[in-house]
Amino acid sequence: MDIKSFHLIVRKENIARRFLAKRLWKNYRRFCIRCKSYKVYRLSDGRFRCKRCGYTYFEWTGRWLGKLKISAIDWFWIIKLFELELSTRKIAKQVSISYPTVLKAVDLIRRSIVTESKGDRDLIEGEVEMDEAYFGGKRKGKRGRGAGHKIPVFGILERQGIVPVEVLPNVSAQSLLNLTVKKVRRGNIVYTDKFRGYDALMFCGYRHLRIDHEKVFSSGKVYINGLEGFWSYAKERLIKHHGVSIQKFPLYLKEMEFRYNHRNQNIFEILTQNLCNFVSDPL
Repeated sequence: MDIKSFHLIVRKENIARRFLAKRLWKNYRRFCIRCKSYKVYRLSDGRFRCKRCGYTYFEWTGRWLGKLKISAIDWFWIIKLFELELSTRKIAKQVSISYPTVLKAVDLIRRSIVTESKGDRDLIEGEVEMDEAYFGGKRKGKRGRGAGHKIPVFGILERQGIVPVEVLPNVSAQSLLNLTVKKVRRGNIVYTDKFRGYDALMFCGYRHLRIDHEKVFSSGKVYINGLEGFWSYAKERLIKHHGVSIQKFPLYLKEMEFRYNHRNQNIFEILTQNLCNFVSDPL
């Protein structure tokens, strides 16, 4: 969303709430989030009540937005600054909201990204690059495979398409194969480096081609430069957070996946819709 349109929305709280209402309720038709009846009416305090079952709820009840008690305007500013990749501390300073509150808001945004991205596409087809990367602070000792105190991450890049990434407990052949089978259609061409963990791919119905990085970085169409570009993209953006806990790292990683896969789309609109969705079962 461009800045001019954004400023028109955040002028007044009622304008911001009307903008959200379009995404909360299809065609503005509000329904009871318990029994799904459309026979609901508004109370004087702004809540809604179902004529059928008597359930009373706020407009944001059960949604990601409803997990934090801040205004619609504050939500929009946090979403916009998150889109622009400001750190949580800088967002808190810009919107004049306490750091713990903004931290919770940003955490909800990341959790909505993870939840809404689950199961949203079929198996990957076409030519595929696969590789692992290791995330963590700079430490002395071995780098890459076998490095201590690093988090292994496995990535699959669909050329001219998306990249799904997952944190792994290890980089065993079984772990790599399990994720490949879940994400990539059998029969596809798969490009990897010479790591032994990929040896089993050819026995599982994939056309497996390798590149030996000790000799060359590419040979015709045999390369994994696209995925290595994503690793650089993700690591560069994670640096500004000045350290991410192991527990929260998967959320940050999925944020990087989301930003990369939607880099040519309106991220503000997607994030807003994510937050307007029900968390799962609204009750």
